[in-house]
Formats: sequence, structure tokens, C-alpha cells
Amino acid sequence: MGRRRHNFHAAASRRNGTKLDRMLKIQNLSKTYANGVRALVDVSLEIPTGMYGLVGPNGAGKSSLMRTIATLQDPDEGTITLDGIDLVKNKAEARRILGYLPQDFGVYPKVSAEDLLDHLAVLKGVVDRTERRELVRALLRQTNLFEKRKKALGTFSGGMKQRFGIAQALIGSPKLIILDEPTAGLDPSERNRFLNYLSELGRNIVVMLSTHIVEDVADLCPQMAIINQGHVYLDGSPSALIDQLNGKVWRKQIGPHEVDDYRKSHEILSSRLSSGQRVIHVLNEGPPGDGFSAVEPDLHDVYFEALSRAGRPVDGA
Repeated sequence: MGRRRHNFHAAASRRNGTKLDRMLKIQNLSKTYANGVRALVDVSLEIPTGMYGLVGPNGAGKSSLMRTIATLQDPDEGTITLDGIDLVKNKAEARRILGYLPQDFGVYPKVSAEDLLDHLAVLKGVVDRTERRELVRALLRQTNLFEKRKKALGTFSGGMKQRFGIAQALIGSPKLIILDEPTAGLDPSERNRFLNYLSELGRNIVVMLSTHIVEDVADLCPQMAIINQGHVYLDGSPSALIDQLNGKVWRKQIGPHEVDDYRKSHEILSSRLSSGQRVIHVLNEGPPGDGFSAVEPDLHDVYFEALSRAGRPVDGA
């Protein structure tokens, strides 16, 4: 049986500054579960090389889309292709070129990082012991876990476990990495370190990041989509989507029990506490009335405007 060589072309390409152009194409994808829930409804996206953010509330269809792309479930209709490979029809080939970090990534708490990554590499088809040892050590260095390689995974912090999850997703030099809510449960410092690491991954591969945390996308992703109730409501670059709201977002500080009154006469995008005071953002083509001031829109405003069009109540309003 011939040796399967691990391909380090992506790492080498990062070092010399070149970028590989790839495109994940999702066309007319739909999925309805046996209980009647329409998880995906005619989803079409073109996702280029780099970080791509998929944002939506819990239950929006993000995980359903991720599982479908990862070949863990079949769509009812539609196609998914990457570099000419049909990921729906050719599951075995698809699994050789993708890495997946699910939302709930479990580890054996008493097993060391090195030993579990070695085991996972065997399952991924890296059977040569010398090659596998080189691969495991390279991935642990790449995710800054080499010094902790002998430690039991049960002693790892949340951020370290997520970096281990990335290490296992990178086995086989995938062309596509799927990350489902990767920063959920991380404290602010761990989240920051983890996002800094993710920003280095997208030069040569497609990295699809699913999250309900708008800041993750604002910080990382040059392209994004907003999904709710299985529908894609917006897609494009964050800056272009924000520009569409220029001159249309207005801010006002109101009393703690006035939100319902303002909802009757204004399109409220968001309602939140700021320094103990209730602040609302509203969408309007011109000045909406006394006491409102213009405000530069941000990605939160884009997100809430899309959810408002989808018929979802504004959080906190």
C-alpha cells in the first residue's frame, strides 16, 4: 500500500505570500426535516477563498447548512461544489478535502493532545507512523499547542480546546474548513487569541465561520451572509452592507418603559442599555423627529435590519 503524503502546500504558499483562489458554490439548497421544519430554503451562495461569515440567531439554519456542506446530511434539493467536486454526490472525495469543527466538539479528557491527534490522523487515512508523527507535531506547532502536547485534554482551557479542534480539522491540508460557533463559551481574552489565529487560516483555503456573534464577522470576514428561518436575507461584504444604511440610522435615549410607544411609530432596529440608560436605534429615510440624532451604522444595525425584514422581533425591544 503506497504512503499517503501530507501536503504542506498551503503553509508554503502562506510563507511566500501567494494566494490560492477557490470558490465554494451553493445553489438552490433546501432541506426539510421529518418533523416538518424547513431548515434551509433555496439557499444560494458563492464563497471565495478566505474567511466567510454566516450570521444568524439560534435556530436560523446555520448548523443545518454546515452539516449539509460537511456531508453529514443530504439536502432535499440543490448542489454544493468546490473546485469542480460535487460534495453531495462524492462524499468520500469531499471528506478528503474538508475539515470540520462542529459546535459541540468533544474530547477524551484523559488523553493527551498528541495522542488524540495521532489517533484522529489514523482515522483520516495517515497510516505511515513517521509521516503521522511529523504531521501531528507540525499541526500542534501551527496551533501553538506544541508545548502542551503531553497534557491531558481535560486540563485545557476553552480556547486551547478550540485550537485543538482546528488542529484536527487541518489534518490532510483541507481546501475547506467549516467552523460552527467556534467562539461560543470562550472568555474575551481566549476569544481574541482564537480569532487572531483564525485570521491566519484564510489565505489559501475557504474558511466558513458560522456564528450568532456579529463581532466575530466584523473582526474577521471580508464576505458574509445573514440567514434566518432557513432563508439568506443578505450577502456581501460587511462594509458594502453597512454603506446601504448610511443616513438611515438614528439614535435616541428614551425612558425605561417607552419602547412599546416608539415601536408603534418607528421601525426600531435595536434597543439596549448603555451606561444604564435605554437607547434605541431606528431606521428612517430622514430625521424621524425630535430628540433623534444621526448615527454611523454598524454591522449590528445591518443584522437587526435583516432580521426585522424577516419578521423576527428585535432583541430587547
